[in-house]
Amino acid sequence: MLYRENGQFKTSYRADQQIFPISQDRWVILLLIAFAAVGVPFVVDEYLYRAILIPFLILALAALGVNILVGYCGQISLGSGAFMAVGAYMAYNTYIRIDGMPLIVALLSGGFFATLVGMVFGIPSLRVKGLYLAVATLAAQFFCDWAFLRIGWFTNNNASGSVSVSDLSVLGWTIDTPVEKYLFCLGFLVVFGLLSKNLVRGAIGREWMAIRDMDVAAAVIGIRPMYAKLTAFAVSSFIVGVAGALWGFIHLGSWEPAAFSIDRSFQLLFMVIIGGMGSIMGSFFGAAFIVILPIFLNQFLPALGEVFGLSISTATVSHVEFMVFGSLIVWFLIVEPHGLAKLWSVGKQKLRLWPFPH
Repeated sequence: MLYRENGQFKTSYRADQQIFPISQDRWVILLLIAFAAVGVPFVVDEYLYRAILIPFLILALAALGVNILVGYCGQISLGSGAFMAVGAYMAYNTYIRIDGMPLIVALLSGGFFATLVGMVFGIPSLRVKGLYLAVATLAAQFFCDWAFLRIGWFTNNNASGSVSVSDLSVLGWTIDTPVEKYLFCLGFLVVFGLLSKNLVRGAIGREWMAIRDMDVAAAVIGIRPMYAKLTAFAVSSFIVGVAGALWGFIHLGSWEPAAFSIDRSFQLLFMVIIGGMGSIMGSFFGAAFIVILPIFLNQFLPALGEVFGLSISTATVSHVEFMVFGSLIVWFLIVEPHGLAKLWSVGKQKLRLWPFPH
């Protein structure tokens, strides 16, 4: 009964179609955003910002973009790391080559160029799907890795392929300290999260889900597969590109193509699978899980080894991390294909009936 909906009547279509129709959801989201913006800076130290919070916000944004393509439209992609790289490097070139370029416009321009690249490599989705499409998007990863290493223009003719940015500011607000970086990334995540939630509930989102469930039937009822698939690639690549620009500008400050390797693509795909495909909330759950688990294992396993008189090296912890990730992915695909988001949904359903058992 803690999560009851009784008495929450809607008197207009506008009220019935709002993003959070249940008042409890609205208040919880507002309180979470308020606490994240106002409360967290008073209780978190610099290490938590750099190791957990800032990576979580940026990777959650990237997972959100991947979830739109993989979870909502059903198009498997292994090129997410490449789209992040395009966003980072094109934002960098826009920022340094155009005098007076605002930081936010540079970051969004990185997303725009990532959109163009994503649509180009999304063209094979019109003819192939499944494993064949995954291989086609994998080509984007290899091509972008080669381009950013071999074409000097992208790195401002730096032979090592490494680039760096500094003195970031927005409308006179200098983004230098971890708190300022955290708030800047939080603003991007909130805006893109609300826009994505609204987008997948609209006509285009329903077209994506129809293509995902059965593309032939969707085409029969008048949905254009080319339009639906390419728009999914465009929106997904834009969000992932902006996340890549934030990853380079805000989190790393100095980066090279290896920062957006194929490991990053697999990491984002794991976030979507573990968090829940076809769920906006699942992107946040998956990102939190992937970011926190390695830190937890690095702290827990050596302490556990000391209890039993064993010395556990960093390499062993890294191997255990891969084993845990692989086991969890297999477990979620077999037991709960909808991931942590489904468990969250079941929990809310239980709260609707609590304290009654049925």
